[in-house]
Amino acid sequence: MQEFELINRYFKGRGITRRDVNVGIGDDCALVTIPENSQLAVTTDTMVEGVHFFDDISARALGHRAIAVNLSDLAAMGAEPAWVSVAITLPKADEAWLDEFTAGMHEIAEYFNVQIIGGDTTQGPLVITVCAKGTVPKGKALTRGGAKPGDWIYVTGPLGDAGLAVEARKQGLEIDSEWLSKLTHKLEYPTPRVAAGQVLRGYASAAIDISDGLLADLKHILEMSQVSATVYADKIPTSEAFRQSVEGDAKWPYVLSYGDDYELLYTVPENHKAMLDNKLHQYGIDAVCIGQIRGGDGKIELFNGEHKLDVTGLGFEHFTEDESC
Repeated sequence: MQEFELINRYFKGRGITRRDVNVGIGDDCALVTIPENSQLAVTTDTMVEGVHFFDDISARALGHRAIAVNLSDLAAMGAEPAWVSVAITLPKADEAWLDEFTAGMHEIAEYFNVQIIGGDTTQGPLVITVCAKGTVPKGKALTRGGAKPGDWIYVTGPLGDAGLAVEARKQGLEIDSEWLSKLTHKLEYPTPRVAAGQVLRGYASAAIDISDGLLADLKHILEMSQVSATVYADKIPTSEAFRQSVEGDAKWPYVLSYGDDYELLYTVPENHKAMLDNKLHQYGIDAVCIGQIRGGDGKIELFNGEHKLDVTGLGFEHFTEDESC
């Protein structure tokens, strides 16, 4: 299959067609219309086989994941996702694999009313790069730099599932098949908190999605906001599958330092706390308060009950010795 045949078969004319897309796939550039009094939010994420996903992940899950992780970035800034561009490097044009891969992409794109408007295809080791774009009302975007002393720190859902799924695979951990299936599903089919991100606008003071680990991502907020934080590790929510699969202090690395959960981590002032809790609950999101922002210079104090924990392993970073999945 040649490049343009691949594009025509799997991308052009598939998925939803948004009214704000003036020119989509098939020209040198896509053209879109941005709503009045809005800002364009743009994010790009690359996934490399063996680094960001195992080589035997299902093609459908990989297609879903490639879109989801980018929509999560838009959610963290309170943006409404609208368009994505996809660049794929493939070892070969395997039609059965492409059928499943693009099905996974189109499913999640359609669910969030997102149109695939362009991209590129080339031959080589499996690499997927997605550039996602969305809009946010002018001046209303959430950033990492707005947290203030006294603000409360929240997460939108359970942490640790994805990290435990990765280590179960790498280390051969003995986990009940039912629970392992649930953990692996969280890793391979993350759900971007798009609705939650838009609800946070006007209430939260800062936000980020948890892709590199809770402590590492919280550190980004603290550095940008020039504040410190106290975090109560025992308050961090976990799923039943996680609690049934790991015990005692063995849970802390997964909950605190592993990424790929794609929940939102945000801060909110006391006077907006109750209102935001109520609005998120209307969307079925029971966010959990895990700590508070303090004055200071970016340090994190971590407690398990009354016992202070050592803050180590601040999360995933590229160009370290071992960054493979």
